[in-house]
Amino acid sequence: MPRHRELKITLKPLQLILCVAFGLWLGAVAIALSVWLAVQRWPEHVQPLAQAVAPAVVRPAPAQPSDAQAQMFERYQDILHKQELQQAAEAAQGNPRNLNSPKCQFWLSQNRTAPTDKSQSNVLEFCY
Repeated sequence: MPRHRELKITLKPLQLILCVAFGLWLGAVAIALSVWLAVQRWPEHVQPLAQAVAPAVVRPAPAQPSDAQAQMFERYQDILHKQELQQAAEAAQGNPRNLNSPKCQFWLSQNRTAPTDKSQSNVLEFCY
């Protein structure tokens, strides 16, 4: 009958720690080299990814809720103001009295072709 050999394993902690550290270092170098190579070979594919990831890292702290609410309220007021001006301009176009006013006709046509705050305010001024 053959004799079974015993395998003796000796544990050397310093050697084990150094081997694991060296393996982790090599893995990090391999990952860094792979990323660098990918950026060099395929910049058109990596640039959108970098732009998508970078703002997440540099993103500023979220604004205070009161600031966000104030901005939303200002946008709401701007939208209401624009709607009021648009309704006033539409009402001015339908008013038969305004058909005889050359200034009103001029500002109505200006407001139709290139609406600005000035043209809207002049429609309100000359068409009522």
